[in-house]
Amino acid sequence: MIQVNQLSKSYGNLTALSNISFHIDKGELFGLIGSDGAGKSTLFRILCTLLLPDKGSATINGLDVVRDYQKIRTMIGYMPGKFSLYTDLTIEENLEFFATVFGTTIEANYNLIRDVYVQIEPYKKRLAGKLSGGMKQKLALSCALIHQPEVLILDEPTTGVDAVSRYEFWQLLKGLKEKGITIIVSTPYMDEADLCDRIALIQKGKIMKIDTPKEIVRSFKKPLYSIRSNSLYQILKELRDFELTETVFPFGQELHFTPKHDITDTGIIKKHLEEKGFGETMIKSIEPGIEDIFMSLMTKEMSEEKQTETYNKY
Repeated sequence: MIQVNQLSKSYGNLTALSNISFHIDKGELFGLIGSDGAGKSTLFRILCTLLLPDKGSATINGLDVVRDYQKIRTMIGYMPGKFSLYTDLTIEENLEFFATVFGTTIEANYNLIRDVYVQIEPYKKRLAGKLSGGMKQKLALSCALIHQPEVLILDEPTTGVDAVSRYEFWQLLKGLKEKGITIIVSTPYMDEADLCDRIALIQKGKIMKIDTPKEIVRSFKKPLYSIRSNSLYQILKELRDFELTETVFPFGQELHFTPKHDITDTGIIKKHLEEKGFGETMIKSIEPGIEDIFMSLMTKEMSEEKQTETYNKY
């Protein structure tokens, strides 16, 4: 359904996308996982025919995003990261407006938006600008769906909403996927990656890895340890200088530590910390998550960039 080949885009000296390639199958729920500034929004704007790429190509259902932009705009639904509906119109007025733009009516396509719209329909006379984050989210999704698109493009749709609204939104996406709609969604939340069929990890305009969430987790071959202590910050600084440290990152109330070698005895780590004056530490082996893989790949990417810079310098 979506094919991207060697796509690049820059803004002056800033490279937003660097020769990225991937495909998305029809009916797939595909996740683009990355932090702010990774290039997710730029990619989506190109797919939505709102930006021109510097080089490379992208097609949606065989249609080129540059040459066939008018046809593509009728077959996609786009929900930008920032709420962009008319705040001085009511819920109902916004939905009627977008239905009219696409030459349809709310009644004609109500079946598609029912599961989403039913949750905000009791407040349909309320101004969009007066809605909560979760309600704005559902209204924006309803407007993106009102013309029965084949492809739904959602740019960080759950950013800034509460945990309950996030959960409800992903349940809605599962229902839309079952109706055959192809969905590509970006998010900075690593826990949402597990809800996708496949994901792409993107950083600094480059795709680091693409696979199913399970296969990406399986690709992490090194030991991983959780470290808990009342002196996490001091331990973090100490372990960053430890000769056996591959990576160490803060994760909430603990540190995630990966050694350079396959150390299976946590006593080695504990002994080092005790020698440095950290007596009360809890260390245990844990299974990696998507965020661990992301941080590991990002560290590797930064190391390779540093080596390249050093090489070019001399």
